[in-house]
Amino acid sequence: MASESADFTGLDRAAVLLLSLGEDQAAEIMRHLGPREVQRLGKAMAKLGAVSTDQAHAVMREFRDKLERQTALGLGASEFLRSALTKALGGERANSLIERILHGGESSGLENLKWLEPRAIAELIKLEHPQVIALVLAYIEPEQAGEVLHFLPARQAGDALLRLAALDGLQPGALRELNDVLEEQLSGDSQSVQVSAVGGPKVAAEILNRIETALSASIMEHLRSQDEELAGKVQEQMFVFDDLINVDDRSMQTLLREVSSETLIIALKGANNALKEKFLGNMSKRAADMLRDDMEAKGPVRLTEVENAQKEILQIATRLESAGQIQLGGSGAEPLVS
Repeated sequence: MASESADFTGLDRAAVLLLSLGEDQAAEIMRHLGPREVQRLGKAMAKLGAVSTDQAHAVMREFRDKLERQTALGLGASEFLRSALTKALGGERANSLIERILHGGESSGLENLKWLEPRAIAELIKLEHPQVIALVLAYIEPEQAGEVLHFLPARQAGDALLRLAALDGLQPGALRELNDVLEEQLSGDSQSVQVSAVGGPKVAAEILNRIETALSASIMEHLRSQDEELAGKVQEQMFVFDDLINVDDRSMQTLLREVSSETLIIALKGANNALKEKFLGNMSKRAADMLRDDMEAKGPVRLTEVENAQKEILQIATRLESAGQIQLGGSGAEPLVS
């Protein structure tokens, strides 16, 4: 993209747009976002630094152009909102947000957990039975659940993930009972929970994909020692950085637009040549040459920095896949049909 905002990720653009709107308007928009979106936007705003007037104007022009292209004047407001949010967030997360926007739904005890810091959630559940911890981890966002695991003892985290992976559903009454207990602890307003399908190998894999490599490997080792077959199912659903070699070119180009140059430089330091060429081959020749030069100039990088950068890219890729914007492929992916 040849514009003043070319180096901004999608999240950066959202942050610039909100900052340009002013406090009152930004607050009104963020009131309709989920906790993880608010936290991600807050971090993006804090990291932006100085934004030039030209950059801000470029972001607002892009937003206006997209709005003009995408707004369907013949479609009812609620139908347009449902369609747009489902496209952006995926079905399950969009439904939750739509309920709050259109019907003013109040947060339940379980829902309120999503607004807590990971350390606070860990403190709240650390004395509970592993099955309860598993239910809580299954209900909150995978990224948030991964952060909570860092504040739990390793064995407790492993036991909870084992039970979470084994879940294939739950009676609504049991989830409501858990919700009531949490509401008492959090002093929230009473509201029944409608979720009955939680957990399973895919959810466990999504959480493991979002935590540090060393902790993820430790938990997987614990899973294998307890239930090798179940651990295998979780492993099949996991998506690692090397798997990006199987992503189609269009999806790779979409992913590249959301990743900052600095993160990509560090992540590719630890990638094999084939995967590097996969990334570089989906960039313009000029951009690819510049990235090669930047990688050479960067010098040695700590392994933990490389792993963290690769995790960040995987998190972006997973978010884009959930929103239906890319297809990751891999052993655990749903096959495409023509």
